[in-house]
Amino acid sequence: MLGGSRVSARLPAQDMARARAFYADKLGLEPVAQRPGGLLYECAAGRFALFESAGVPSGEHTQLAFEVDDIEATVRTLRERGVVFEDVDLPGMRTVDGIADLDGNYPHAGTGERAAWFHDSEGNLIGLGQPIR
Repeated sequence: MLGGSRVSARLPAQDMARARAFYADKLGLEPVAQRPGGLLYECAAGRFALFESAGVPSGEHTQLAFEVDDIEATVRTLRERGVVFEDVDLPGMRTVDGIADLDGNYPHAGTGERAAWFHDSEGNLIGLGQPIR
């Protein structure tokens, strides 16, 4: 029933000005539309919105992910812009220089994914993924 639908994500933000600055300055993204209490962003193959909220995200699971072609270059560039990447050391998942190799990870075809995570200015956990083919 929903297979032909467009999918988009919604992320809470307690401070819209701070969030907008983070997404512009750190990630190089500008909203394509805005309204009171909301910003809409479009990327090559999807969209997401930031909405003003008094709630605080848990930041304990990936809430939004960007698929990239070269995760090492992307991590390096984002670090140069001041993004801090999470260190993960769990059974079956360990980051080395901010990047984890995940065998058999979904949803991509192939053998797995290389991944990295950071928190945005509002505490949302954002992921980067590069499929391993």
